Amino acid sequence: MSDESPIINKVALAGIITLDLEELYPKGERVIFDLKPLLWQEIALKEADLREFVKAHDWSQYTGKYVSVHCSADAIIPTWAYMLVMTHLQPYAVFVTQGDMQQLEHAVFTRFVAGLDTTPYHGARVVVKGCSDLPVPLNAYVEIGAKLLPHVKSLMFGEACSTVPLYKAPKAAKE
Repeated sequence: MSDESPIINKVALAGIITLDLEELYPKGERVIFDLKPLLWQEIALKEADLREFVKAHDWSQYTGKYVSVHCSADAIIPTWAYMLVMTHLQPYAVFVTQGDMQQLEHAVFTRFVAGLDTTPYHGARVVVKGCSDLPVPLNAYVEIGAKLLPHVKSLMFGEACSTVPLYKAPKAAKE
């Protein structure tokens, strides 16, 4: 008979669900559609030139991609110009927004979190995993916490073996 006792996974026994945003990271290439090359003298956008461009441009190259319309130059860009480009991107891209790469990541995660089914987390003890190799933006952690808070028994951050407690639901009043 062995003196060694079996290894017990106390985390699994505690019923803690680990939510790893990296595992839920929306896959797909991120692309910036920069309006700068379409500017007149790098200061303004001409409607006629933009309309000619959008008719001739091969929009299929954005198929399956997450795209953000942006202008990297300090220029006068009317709001409708972003919307016009979006109307041509939308049939091809998975997702279209406006801004730089950081704003694109924020928008992708905001949409993902908004659509997340919270049913598996009702009454659960949840740890939102903190370490990731992918560029999970800070807003994703805040938004997932806000989405889960009304549903969970407790919310923690970190790793299941070393968590930072964030929230514990009040115990139901005894009648």
